[in-house]
Amino acid sequence: MKLTFLGTGTSQGVPVIGCECDVCRSTDKRDNRLRTSAMVEVDDVRIIIDAGPDFRQQMLRTGARIIDAILLTHQHKDHVGGLDDVRAFNFVDFPIIRPVDIYANKITAACIQKDFDYAFMENKYIGAPEMRLHEIDPDKTFTVKGIEITPIQGQHSDRFSVLGYRIGKLAYLTDFKQIEPKEIEKLIDIDTLVVNALRFKTHHSHFNVEEALALIEQVKPRKAFLTHLSHDIGKHAVTDALLPEGVRLGYDTLTVDI
Repeated sequence: MKLTFLGTGTSQGVPVIGCECDVCRSTDKRDNRLRTSAMVEVDDVRIIIDAGPDFRQQMLRTGARIIDAILLTHQHKDHVGGLDDVRAFNFVDFPIIRPVDIYANKITAACIQKDFDYAFMENKYIGAPEMRLHEIDPDKTFTVKGIEITPIQGQHSDRFSVLGYRIGKLAYLTDFKQIEPKEIEKLIDIDTLVVNALRFKTHHSHFNVEEALALIEQVKPRKAFLTHLSHDIGKHAVTDALLPEGVRLGYDTLTVDI
């Protein structure tokens, strides 16, 4: 299994428009962060987690021509705003049309059907995205081309939940602020944990570094990576060196074998 970080930035990305802080002006490519997304490859199955506004750019960087599924964590635009660009994968081998399977919880699925209504019309125009939308039960494991996927449910805020995913020995959580013990149990015996850590200061709807490290200590994966990072996290070269052994900052295009 291979994990590729397509994007590791928060909703504004890094650099932030108009910001002149040291991080946003950094020449270290690791400090340039597109919106958070990842690609998981198991043998010949390619699964994307989230498709935000930078989805097109991210997929061009990978060189991928075919994807098998997109797993959505929640409905915020920095995680779903690029779904129209599945069209490229639909028609890459035209006249063969390859619909893309999209997996989401009930609230997110309803949002996708509303925001991309033109993709779900009975008599839609030629060239509209071809999506097969599957509603996830957060308490049930599902499969994508034989690959077993376990949803991990958490709270993004008091208002609504967010989904992470366990695929084999990998678990990927982003935009979590709370997670219940029964969900943590699903993370036992993983090799690699990816978890959001927006910044060092407390935030009302995202883990900060301290909270992310506390979860990592509880789960005890062999290695862990922090993602969904804002410019407040500091420069990669500085902050990465401060983290405990076995924990690293993720950065765009980083690949990890699991």
